[in-house]
Amino acid sequence: MNTSSLNHGLRVPLAAEAHSRPFLRLEAPESLTHLAICAPLGADAVDDDPLTLLAALCAHFGVTAPARDARYFFHDFGRFRLKWERHTEFATYTFAERHDEDLPLAEAFARVPLLHVPRGWTELLNGRVMVAAHVVLERSGEPTENFAAGLRRVLEGNLLVGSRVLKGGEVWTDFLLQSDGFSRFVVRDVELREQQAGRLVQRVLEIETYRMMALLGLPQAQQAAPALNRIESELADLIGTMVGRAPTGAHAADIDADQVLLDTITALAARIEKLASDNSYRFSASQAYFRLVGARIDELRETRIDGFPTVGEFMDRRLVPAMNTCEAAARRQMALAERIAHSNDLLRTRVGIVQERQNRQILQSLNARAAQQLRLQQAVEGLSVVAISYYLVGLVSYAGKAIKAAGVPLNPDLVAGMLVPLLAFGVWAGLRKLRRKIHLASA
Repeated sequence: MNTSSLNHGLRVPLAAEAHSRPFLRLEAPESLTHLAICAPLGADAVDDDPLTLLAALCAHFGVTAPARDARYFFHDFGRFRLKWERHTEFATYTFAERHDEDLPLAEAFARVPLLHVPRGWTELLNGRVMVAAHVVLERSGEPTENFAAGLRRVLEGNLLVGSRVLKGGEVWTDFLLQSDGFSRFVVRDVELREQQAGRLVQRVLEIETYRMMALLGLPQAQQAAPALNRIESELADLIGTMVGRAPTGAHAADIDADQVLLDTITALAARIEKLASDNSYRFSASQAYFRLVGARIDELRETRIDGFPTVGEFMDRRLVPAMNTCEAAARRQMALAERIAHSNDLLRTRVGIVQERQNRQILQSLNARAAQQLRLQQAVEGLSVVAISYYLVGLVSYAGKAIKAAGVPLNPDLVAGMLVPLLAFGVWAGLRKLRRKIHLASA
C-alpha cells in the first residue's frame, strides 16, 4: 500500500532529521582536521553564504556541490573524506584521511588531510574561523603512562587533560592553540567496538566547537559590565534625588523638577533596553551551547586517569566561570531593567498625585469664582428690580397725569405711590420665574 498521498507535508523531512547528521565511520589510524566557520551576521550576499565555500571546494575537485538548501554533505574525494554540516551560526568542515600504518604522533599531526586542500580555498576563510583542530585517531598498545609522557612532546600546553571514555578509549588534549594555530586532540582506540571511534571523535569535536561558540558571550558580558555600572550609578543618584526632594505641593517648580526626573529615568530605561537587545541573543545562545557541551561530556562516560584532570573537570574550572559571568550579566540586565521600571512607576505615580492636587486646587478656585459670580448676579438682580420698578412707576405716573388732564378726577402722585409695592413685587416675581426657567433649561 502506497501511503505517500496520506502523509503530512512535513512527515518525510521530520523523519529524515533524525538521520541528517551521521557520524564519520573512522578506523584507526586516521588524521582529521575540523574547521568551524562562522557565518557573518546580517550578511545576505551570495559570497557570504556558508554553502559558497563548500561549492568552491567542490568545484576545485570537480565534484557536484549540494543544493543551496542542504544542511549536510559527505563525499570521498579520494585522498580525504569530507563531512560538511550547516548550523544556525556556523558551518563545520571535517576532513578525514586514513593512514596505512600507525605513525608517530608528531608525524601524524604533520600529515593532516587539510594539506590536500588548495591554499586559495583556505585563504577564503580569513577572519571567519572559530574552531580549527587536528585530531589523531591511533591504536597503539603503549601503556597509558608511557603514552602520556610522550604526548607532552607533541602538545605545547603545560596542563594535559586526559580520561578513559566509553570503556574502551582515551581522549587527550591541552585545549590550547598550538604554534600552527590549531588545537590538537589525540583519541586512542584501546578497546572500542565497531563505529564507536567515529562517535567518539564526533563528540570530542562537538565539545570543542560548542565550547568556543559558548565563549562568544564572554566578551559581550565583559563589555556590558561598565555600561551596567554607569546605569546603576545614575539610577542610584536619581532615586536619592527622589527620596531627598519630596514635593510640598502642586507648585510649578515641583512639577518641573519631577518632569526632569521622569525624562532622565525614561532615558535610562531606553539605554538598558538597548543593552539588553544587543546582548540577549548572545547570552541565550551561550547558555544553549554550554548545555550542549555538558551533554556531550556526559555522553563520553569519563573515568579518571591518575594524575590528569578529565575533560569535565577542565570545563568546570575553565568554562563554567565564563558562563557564570554571562549568566550574571544577563540577570543583572534584567534586574536593573525591573528596578528602572519600578522607579519609573513610582515617579509617574508621584507626578500623577501632584497633578491631581493641582487639578483639585484649580477646581476649588473655579468653585470660588462661581460663588462670587452668583453673589454678583444676585446683587445685579436686586438693582434690576429697583430700576425696572422705577421706570414702571414713572410710566404709571405719566399715565395718571394724562387721565387727569382728560378731566377725570384723579391724583396721579397718589396712585403712583400706592402702586410702587405692587409693581416692585411683580418685577421681582417675574425675574425669579425667568431665572428658574433658564436654570431648568441649562440643567
